Amino acid sequence: MEIYTIGYGNREINEFVRLLKTYGIETIVDVRRFPTSKFDCYKRENLQKILRKEGVYYYWIPELGGFRGGYAKFLETREFSLGLEKLIKIALKNKTCIMCAELFPWRCHRRYIAMRLKKIGYHVMHILKSELWEEKREI
Repeated sequence: MEIYTIGYGNREINEFVRLLKTYGIETIVDVRRFPTSKFDCYKRENLQKILRKEGVYYYWIPELGGFRGGYAKFLETREFSLGLEKLIKIALKNKTCIMCAELFPWRCHRRYIAMRLKKIGYHVMHILKSELWEEKREI
């Protein structure tokens, strides 16, 4: 079982979509607590439309959203567990990529989600540019 992660950072939307296509991503799961952005194309409603035109499904799981300073503790809550269950159900259907705003996974709560997924047997790969980055140590 594999799952990908990506952060959009300040990428142009065409570059973002190209990366999804490069890795055959069929589904994006947005894990931003509040799915908005200073970039119009990454606001939830706009991103859904763009991805739909590209044949990519979009889901938003607010239960997996970031919490400053307390995400490691948040991993132990029922809310996180329910969000993770939703993510796993989606990932079982299609090639899935978790998305957030932060470009680098080591600066983002995606790393905690990835850590939990790895514990239950998922192979997690982070899309940075045209190459993948895989964390080799536990956080």
